[in-house]
Amino acid sequence: MNGGSGPSERSGRPDTAVGALLEQGAEELYEFAPCGYLSTLMDGTIVRINATLLEWLGLERDAVVDRMRFSDLLTVGGRLYHETHFAPLLYMRGQVSGIALEMRGAGGARLPVLVSSAVKHDSQGEPLLIHTNVFDATERRAYEEELLHRRREADRARAEAERAREQADTDRARLKDALTVLQKALLPDSLPAVPGMEAASCYHPASPDQLGGDFYDLLRLDGARWVFFLGDVRGKGPEAATLTSRARYALRAAALHTSEPAEALGTLNTVLLEGQAHDEEARHCTVVLGTLEPGSDGGTARVRLASGGHPPALVLRADGRVDLLDTPGGMLVGVLPGAEFATAETVLAPGDTLLLYTDGLTEARTGPRRDTLYGEDGLLAFAAEHAPSSPSKVINALSDLLWSFGEGLDDDTALLALGVPAVPGTAAGRAATA
Repeated sequence: MNGGSGPSERSGRPDTAVGALLEQGAEELYEFAPCGYLSTLMDGTIVRINATLLEWLGLERDAVVDRMRFSDLLTVGGRLYHETHFAPLLYMRGQVSGIALEMRGAGGARLPVLVSSAVKHDSQGEPLLIHTNVFDATERRAYEEELLHRRREADRARAEAERAREQADTDRARLKDALTVLQKALLPDSLPAVPGMEAASCYHPASPDQLGGDFYDLLRLDGARWVFFLGDVRGKGPEAATLTSRARYALRAAALHTSEPAEALGTLNTVLLEGQAHDEEARHCTVVLGTLEPGSDGGTARVRLASGGHPPALVLRADGRVDLLDTPGGMLVGVLPGAEFATAETVLAPGDTLLLYTDGLTEARTGPRRDTLYGEDGLLAFAAEHAPSSPSKVINALSDLLWSFGEGLDDDTALLALGVPAVPGTAAGRAATA
């Protein structure tokens, strides 16, 4: 006939291309998509990431999955924005779209990106995973910077840039001063002297750029009794600092009106619940509060304490033993009305030291993985190596330990130690003066 090409021949090349595309599995499409994909647990731990995003950042899969959180992939500014804006909006709305961030690649390279995230829920409606799409915004950033550059040239950019730099320096200095003043306001300037006792404390911030939520205090109730407390507010930043201040002064007021530590925690629980708006994200804290009654002869001191979800206190005994003053069952403060708080009692003899701490110490990372934590066992071993010890010596030793964690310390840590001085001439006295 006419020898013309048939339909199959005319469409052969398109059919081949479409067929090849359809033969690609969903996994390959996910891995090599033109954008980055990753999935995280609700705490941000990365459980899946595609090859595209790994290539952009110059990272290996084994170094990321189950070892890093989404915020670890961001620059310092990106992490700050993620904590104060991105994550709160995501938890409140269930999704956020088109957020401009910067990711930190291997070797410190920065990658401007646009990020969209959505929360995946299970069949019962509980949040399960966070799915995130990442788009390379390098070209968009370059275009914006070019426009900005030309505008600055037209408007005598050098003068404007200098004024902007001066203003930024001023703002940073003001922010630093404000953070310093606010942080000091959350802690006592110094601990009062307790007759027949020794007290020591330490506050170790994980970052100088953020307000922490750890707090402690020691004050006299009457001629024979003292009250002490130590706590940790959930989160960081101005909101956490506000709650920390509220908690500290509520506890000081409550302790003056009741001799029962558990009742004081109950008062704090009521104060925190009443201070929350109906649509506000719940903020709670862990607290341990106790009363201290030094003996009239200065030889012993009775301790009664209550705990609301706080790590157990330790007692470093004069004979070298370490007792765990546990309070199982104590509920978090500021979560539920009518919360119950566990109590415990002990007697401090000469050479004994009571140690309170926040979980920044036990949750410090000691290895590359996020689950390689110092832990309670590590702290118990540390205490056993240093018992017996005076409050000041054990606080100094723990302060050195905190510095040794370096970047493994992800959270602030507060320490408070109270003890009865060892009697000179005894084994504990010789150990304390060695």
